[in-house]
Amino acid sequence: MTPTPIVIIGAGPAGAATALRLSYLGIPSTLIDKATFPRDKVCGDAISGKVPTLLNRLDPAIMDRFRKRFSPADVWGIRFYPPSKKLIELPFKVGYERIPDEAPGYVSKRIDFDAFLIEEVRRRPDIDLILNTEIKTTERTQEGYLLRAKDGREWQCRLLIDGSGAHSRFSRHEAGQETDKDHHAAAVRAYYRGVTGFHPDNFIELHFLDAYNPGYFWIFPLPNGEANVGLGMRSDIVKKKGLNLRKELDVIVASEQFRDRFRDAEQIDPTVGYGLPLGSKDRTLSGDHYLLTGDAGHLIDPLTGEGIGNAVYSGFIAAELAEKCLAENRFDAEFLAAYDVRIERVLRTELRLSYRMQQIMQYKWITNLLTGIVAANPKVIELLCRMYTDFELRKQLVKPTFWWKLFRTKTGQVPAVARK
Repeated sequence: MTPTPIVIIGAGPAGAATALRLSYLGIPSTLIDKATFPRDKVCGDAISGKVPTLLNRLDPAIMDRFRKRFSPADVWGIRFYPPSKKLIELPFKVGYERIPDEAPGYVSKRIDFDAFLIEEVRRRPDIDLILNTEIKTTERTQEGYLLRAKDGREWQCRLLIDGSGAHSRFSRHEAGQETDKDHHAAAVRAYYRGVTGFHPDNFIELHFLDAYNPGYFWIFPLPNGEANVGLGMRSDIVKKKGLNLRKELDVIVASEQFRDRFRDAEQIDPTVGYGLPLGSKDRTLSGDHYLLTGDAGHLIDPLTGEGIGNAVYSGFIAAELAEKCLAENRFDAEFLAAYDVRIERVLRTELRLSYRMQQIMQYKWITNLLTGIVAANPKVIELLCRMYTDFELRKQLVKPTFWWKLFRTKTGQVPAVARK
């Protein structure tokens, strides 16, 4: 048996970020994953601005190493297509100058990004990285947790940090985080080469189509002329409508709306599916001697489906609390509840906002009305651009008075739907 204060299960973005943050705090840890790297992970591949911001706090050279190693696509905004098909382009920075090394976001295949994080982990001598090792059981003990691998090896730890993803056995069976179909999404992804019609500054695209609401079809630009193409919907709606998302993705790509863009494109790998545990439901992510991070803690944004940023952020929060646990020699549920307090402050409020926006967008007429106002008003577009980095401004989006004032200012009248 190997005694170690902190064991992290899962070496994806959440687990790797936790181990890296601990290392930069001078705290050793053991990081275990059942896979070997590089390995593919089904994902939209979008890396939000949270990720470079957080990694640069560890070492300003980290993102430089990533860009030199894998040359990700630098992303500068979003193309938003509501059901009305009125295109709205929202840059992440108002009046930006495209400097790839200073991009607010990136798109990179997860096989590359996750492999890069493992490379960063290997640079840190105080991280004991153990790959190709599946944890079979986790047993609660007086001192913490006893972990047993399928190959018979064991680890005893004071604090177990679970970053093992959407299918975490520990999260479900030990922490009681059961899947709720009303707060879960299903998605499919395929890689294409030769898709045309992208914004020159690599804006990612979200297409909200009538037949797939609530959900969206996406096209994200990748390096080397490739693209991540996918479709995601809430799982309960998929079941209710009896949809096969793999087949529906083919239908969309072949439809008149997208036929020209995919005319000379080729699909370069099979369509694959995955589940997204959404952060739209309040959950307790801590307990005696454990913390849940990333997808294991159901922290995926319910509107965009983006999870990498929240995975990294939750890993940093877990590591910073672990430092206090060691200093105080406390690993009980009461002490670890500070994790949920900070998750609430940093991430949960944003997730609730995204959920409310998702609910609003289920109503086509509201979405078309609001996006019509936005499309015709450059000042509103500038305001929305600022909302990408200003959370307080983003809160205004779900307030009816915000849109009411905009409509009155623009037209001088009351919306017809509001007079009914």
